[in-house]
Formats: sequence, structure tokens, C-alpha cells
Amino acid sequence: MKFKELLLQGTLIKRYKRFFVDIRYKNKTITAHCPNSGSMMGLLNEGNKVYFSKSDNPKRKLKYTIEIIVINKNFVGVNTHLSNKIVLEGLKQKKIKELSSFQNIQTEVKYSDHTRFDFLLSNSKKKCFLEVKNVTLSRKTKLAEFPDSITSRGTKHLNELISAKKKGYESYMLYLIQREDCGSFKIAKDIDEEYKIAFNKALKNKVNILCYSCKLSNKEIKISKRINCDD
Repeated sequence: MKFKELLLQGTLIKRYKRFFVDIRYKNKTITAHCPNSGSMMGLLNEGNKVYFSKSDNPKRKLKYTIEIIVINKNFVGVNTHLSNKIVLEGLKQKKIKELSSFQNIQTEVKYSDHTRFDFLLSNSKKKCFLEVKNVTLSRKTKLAEFPDSITSRGTKHLNELISAKKKGYESYMLYLIQREDCGSFKIAKDIDEEYKIAFNKALKNKVNILCYSCKLSNKEIKISKRINCDD
């Protein structure tokens, strides 16, 4: 997924009110939108290098959006709104081997009165619901973790994937790790024990778990390779 233009580079000052970040750019302080509702644990140290985009929409109150934070020279994609775009491109380009047999791709598909899944994939033989979660947390070298804060919505999605599986659909959860420095993945049980319980239940009910890392630059973010899940 290519950005419309090269991202601008600045220095992180602080995040506040969840969806605002102040950035030092060309000796000025600008306020940018932060499209990430998680805690962004480990990413928000003052002085971190950041990359951000500029919108040409005159109706937007905030012209800038933070896209990437650099940690120990490693790029971390923090815009959760891009996750599905990155995965959609990967699906179309057949970069996700486990899902390459599905020719038809639908986005934001209603499953129940209270749930929409990110994708419905289908071919002549079967249908598959796919939910995507963006991963940025890494507290140990080369280990990615999810979630970075309590996520009741994430727990609901796991339970709904179990429900879909019981109704005859294939069910997949894809953890999109917007980092290049991780070689394995696990659930952060100490952060959200209920999510871990739901995850274990999903495994027992044959919900498929996929973990893919990304390759990032100030030009684009794209799916890179599958990594192991330690749970």
C-alpha cells in the first residue's frame, strides 16, 4: 500500500486525548491526528522520530496524520486505519498463502446485528470470514504481542469467529504486525486475560490464526512474511 506522497519526518513531542499528537517539524510544533485507540505502549517516548502524512482535504480540522514511529531504528506502523488496506492488497496479490484460494473478496461484511467482519472471502467451494488486528507492541526482542490494552471488542470478534465456524464458515484471525523486527507473536495475557481466554477458546474451536509482519518505509507499507505464533 503506497502513500499518496512521501511521508514527512518530524520528532514526537507528546500524545494526548488519545487521538492527538504534537510533533516538532521544521522548528515548529504541529498537531496531528493519531489514528490508534490503543495504549501504543513503548512507542511514545518524547524525541522519537516520526513520519506523518498531510491531507489535501480542506474540510479536515487536522491536516496531518501520524503514520510511523521509529523505535531503535525500526519503523512501526501506528495507523490502524491502514491495516485493512494493507491486507486487501496482500489478498489481491496472493501474498497470504493460506488465503490464496479465495477469488472473491468483500469488505466490511455484516455477520450479525452486532458484528461486522473485515472480510468475507469465497470461492466455488467455501466461504471464509477474516478479521484483522493491527499489532505494534513489542516488549521483548523480536517478539510481537497483542493487545496493548484491554479490548472487549477484540474478545467479541474472537467469539463471533467461533460462532461463524460452528455455522460452517471458515474463520481466520490475522494479526498484522506493522513492524519488521519481530520473528514471533504471542497474546499479552498480563494485559488482557479475558482476551487470552477467548483466544484459547478460538484455537480449540479451529479458528485459524495467522501472523504476518510488514515491510515499511516512508513510501509504502506492505505485507512481508508469516511469523510463528507462540501460543
